[in-house]
Amino acid sequence: MQRLADKLIDLRVFADEAGKMNLSLVDVRGAALIVSQFTLFADMSRGRRPSLLKAGDPARAEYFYEAFVQRFRERGIGTQTGSFGAVMHVSIENDGPVTLVLSSDDWATRV
Repeated sequence: MQRLADKLIDLRVFADEAGKMNLSLVDVRGAALIVSQFTLFADMSRGRRPSLLKAGDPARAEYFYEAFVQRFRERGIGTQTGSFGAVMHVSIENDGPVTLVLSSDDWATRV
């Protein structure tokens, strides 16, 4: 969780003065809203109804969620959260046509 949180915090996805995606959450002194979303584990490979059979144990998921949130706070990022396991209505305003998909699978580093 720490590595994935650090990846998100340090991603250069905010525009600099030239309009290029070159600044991180830290650079822009941004904040984060972190909301749990267990349905990301839904398997939709068959039929018309998502299967949640492969979703993880809720107690384990909450542990990872809290660890993820804690890392943002340790890094000094203002962080708000949703209520784990609750039905929530969240509104956002996207700025730009960018969608990123991140994974916790192993990735090579080029540091």
